[in-house]
Amino acid sequence: MQASIISIGDEILIGQIINTNASWMAQKLNEIGVHVHEVITVSDTANHITQAVDQAFQKTDIILVTGGLGPTKDDVTKKTLADYFESDMTFHQDILNDLERYMQKRGRPMLDSIKSLALMPSKCEVIRNQKGTAAAMLFEKEGKILVSMPGVPYEMKDFMERVVLDRIKTQFNTPTILHKTIICAGQGETVLAEKIKSVTEALPPHIKMAYLPNMGIVRLRLSGSGQEETQLQAEINTYTQQIWDILHPKYAIGFHKDKLEAVVGKLLLEQNATLSTAESCTGGLVAHKMTTIAGSSRYFEGGAVCYSNRLKQELLGVKTETLEVHGAVSEACVKEMAQGAVKNFNTTYGVAISGIAGPGGGSPEKPVGTVWIGVANQERVFAKKLSLPRTRELVTAVSATMALVFLRRFMLGII
Repeated sequence: MQASIISIGDEILIGQIINTNASWMAQKLNEIGVHVHEVITVSDTANHITQAVDQAFQKTDIILVTGGLGPTKDDVTKKTLADYFESDMTFHQDILNDLERYMQKRGRPMLDSIKSLALMPSKCEVIRNQKGTAAAMLFEKEGKILVSMPGVPYEMKDFMERVVLDRIKTQFNTPTILHKTIICAGQGETVLAEKIKSVTEALPPHIKMAYLPNMGIVRLRLSGSGQEETQLQAEINTYTQQIWDILHPKYAIGFHKDKLEAVVGKLLLEQNATLSTAESCTGGLVAHKMTTIAGSSRYFEGGAVCYSNRLKQELLGVKTETLEVHGAVSEACVKEMAQGAVKNFNTTYGVAISGIAGPGGGSPEKPVGTVWIGVANQERVFAKKLSLPRTRELVTAVSATMALVFLRRFMLGII
């Protein structure tokens, strides 16, 4: 079963907004066994919309359109689709009633342009809007369907989850598609693939493995398709467990949408331990990650962003000799930073980062992307050097991730 996603809007084409609708819809379609053949974006012009719809009908069975349903002159989707399907416009009193209640509740005037939203193509199935103003339209053509929805994300998602996905599953008898994702941290996809090669080579044709890397995290996604859901789930669970047994605990940290910072937080709670941070080049990013987790105040005490050598000395107790001999970006410095965080902030563990994020500041001995990470408790200290891609954003993002990777391994006694 094939689908096309058509996003309408000049604001998308010029990069004014990011097209998150298409990626969300593609994910939801995949979950019900529909393959997305294409995702295209067109301008707010009738001829471009008509051409895109016509081509999509030639290639696919399901067409999902978003955008251009508002009451302003630049919203031409409804009129264009009415013309395409040779449909007259029909007044809907129930939609007008919805609009009047919506506007009254928000204390806004009922303008004539808003009232025009109650006019709908006579050949479409109208889906009333429960989150906004513009209703959605469902057209059928030679056994295929086109659904046109507003581009406002929360409105589109409501239409999809309330009506559209069930309609697709019922009308097209889609197969079962199941996914299971293992979250890995601190190792690249190439090494992970080699480690689980024996499992992936044994996968049957209806189960596929995908590697999804991003900033130090790799998601290993097993996807299976079939008609018997129970049997398929059992197969995927078996292969997932085999991969987990190979990669855990060093690399595999969780499943599905588990976050590294939440995994670390849970481990701190289990150990009745606390954490503080001492950051330089990451500017507090590790602390930010930790505090995005609800309840993190139970284990995260706080930390310091010590960009200057003066603050490294005054707040963390880094020795003057260490900075003079080894420099701020060094094994000796991050070890003292991590130990200083444990001592001065009175926590079980301390994490420290010092590096050269760029684009300037590097040298032949310490090029941009050189980062040292330290982890300590009262008994011992660990440090590791990273050589990262030379862009500031990547250096800081990957450094923060790897700091939590090393902290987790340190707490588990792996390093």
